[in-house]
Amino acid sequence: MSMQEKDQVRQNQDYQDYSAGSIQVLEGLEAVRKRPAMYIGDVSEKGLHHLVNEVIDNSIDEALAGYAKSIDIIINEDNSITITDDGRGIPVDYHEKEGRSALEVVMTVLHAGGKFNKDSYKVSGGLHGVGVSCVNALSEYLKAEIHRDGKIYYQEYRKGKPVSDIQEVGPTDKTGSTITFMPDQEIFAVKEFNYETLASRLRELAFLNKGIQLSIIDKRELEENGNGGDYRHNTFFSEEGLKEFIEFLDATREKIIQNTIHVETTKNDIPVEIALQYNNAYSENVHSYVNNINTIEGGTHLAGFKRGLTRTLKNYAEKSGLTAKLNFSISGDDFREGLTAIISVKIQDPQFEGQTKTKLGNTEVVGAVDQATSELLSNYLEENPKDAKNIVTKVITAAQARHAARKAREMVQRKNAMNGSGLPGKLADCSSKDPESTEIFLVEGDSAGGTAKQGRDRRFQAILPLKGKILNVEKAMRSKIFENDEIKNIFTALGVTIGTEEDSKELNLSKLRYNKIIIMCDADVDGSHIETLIMTFFFRYMTELVQMGYLYIATPPLYQIRKGKQIRYCWNEEERAQVVEELGKGKESNVSIQRYKGLGEMTSEQLWETTMNPENRKLRQVTIESAAETDRIFSMLMGDDVLPRREFIQTHAKYANIDA
Repeated sequence: MSMQEKDQVRQNQDYQDYSAGSIQVLEGLEAVRKRPAMYIGDVSEKGLHHLVNEVIDNSIDEALAGYAKSIDIIINEDNSITITDDGRGIPVDYHEKEGRSALEVVMTVLHAGGKFNKDSYKVSGGLHGVGVSCVNALSEYLKAEIHRDGKIYYQEYRKGKPVSDIQEVGPTDKTGSTITFMPDQEIFAVKEFNYETLASRLRELAFLNKGIQLSIIDKRELEENGNGGDYRHNTFFSEEGLKEFIEFLDATREKIIQNTIHVETTKNDIPVEIALQYNNAYSENVHSYVNNINTIEGGTHLAGFKRGLTRTLKNYAEKSGLTAKLNFSISGDDFREGLTAIISVKIQDPQFEGQTKTKLGNTEVVGAVDQATSELLSNYLEENPKDAKNIVTKVITAAQARHAARKAREMVQRKNAMNGSGLPGKLADCSSKDPESTEIFLVEGDSAGGTAKQGRDRRFQAILPLKGKILNVEKAMRSKIFENDEIKNIFTALGVTIGTEEDSKELNLSKLRYNKIIIMCDADVDGSHIETLIMTFFFRYMTELVQMGYLYIATPPLYQIRKGKQIRYCWNEEERAQVVEELGKGKESNVSIQRYKGLGEMTSEQLWETTMNPENRKLRQVTIESAAETDRIFSMLMGDDVLPRREFIQTHAKYANIDA
């Protein structure tokens, strides 16, 4: 039989085999367990914490409907989570259509719940998510305790399936729901919940939903205090909502207007809340929310805000005569330099789009937010002429700086064109030109850069040494940033361009040369500072790269432990103690321990094996869980106010691999 005849027989067989029996139907929550990333994004740290947010969303919905005042989260000793609210309690009565209790329907059927009935919830943050049924499906166990109608009801589930029918277990004088779940260890790559991640989200929710108390307790960890010790905990409550949120974000910035501008109103039947403040910084920090969801890609509500802000300020500036001497136009970006603003809308039927489904698409929201913004600003500017002048002066300065920055960029581009490829002289490029398979290391110092060049895999790894500490972009004007040699080298090496005259902050990624950008610094205080400076630059000027998951931090080992011919590397104190116990039988006089203070102390082979080899290395991906919280932290770390920075470092020092 010829090869062609064999192929024909194989194709006929494949055709016959592909029948109705080939179509797999996943019942109930089986689809969630089989393809979890389709429902929660991923099975790493982000997906793990998404489970908690799904349960909290239900409790927040009860609060938005006026039935709950407090929500409590406990991280239990075994890393399970308990979430309790004082709402009405999930219904437990018999569901005629499904033939079982309403609680079981909510816990086991996708897209089931009261939020799909407009009579139950006017707005719902949970609509953006996938529901508590997915949490149930991805948990080793889930326990539901419902306080309702004077009775306590209980039901337990294992991997999404009920262990027994719902049971009445006692009387109660309270109402509400308590959900305890343990994420399935077989599904999630990351097993431990991060206290800071959860606490940050609760703080955000407290600001977005004033009058609701949210608390968190971590029963895994005791913190020392005057009484001897207590579980790590926090309680969040806001009386003034977004006004307090702005003041929290701008706590370390120098304000240029007296008061936070704030309004809470309803336009075209859409509840709109806006708060804003101007400061002397050079960055724009505008955060938008829809039904408590952080819309990091913006959308129609953000478009309405920008339109209302630009039009109103431009009209006032022209009438005041302060812009008469400018010989170039003011762009929308200029009106937002030094602006910290939060826009929050509540919509009954939000339509999301965009790459990460965090972009609002409802067209009716544009006019509502535009109108609310315009009225808010017009009134404030008329009533506060001194503040109005400060804002307009700031806008003019921003326009002048943008004009200078554009000239600086044009000079850099002309210089690159004259140099042929335009790549920095320090760059040791890789041979592959495919961005999906290549990576670039931004290395602290020429010495370590030289070692990295010798140890790398030239096929896919590029090295760009950085001289000393790069410019602190948090405290520099845009024109100075584009004049800085190290920052120019980063832009040029990556193949990224930024800005045009019309839109000075637009990032052009069409010629991006690497899809993995790795910051590699010494494992000491100076190295951590340089890492923070570089991350600040990426957060402020290349946010899209961070959001796309392209930015990483290399983690060189802290110790080399040697006994005879045996060599082991350790990345933290726990590993060090474990290796000493294993090789030295618990005694450091039995082994040789080298503490690496810098990358330059390693040979090229050691650097490759521990920090650069994809098979062995430990990379930390830089992500933005909360844009507002990230904005606040970078502002505080890179600002002039020493006290909050010192408090932050003291609080987090035990979670970082840096020297005291």
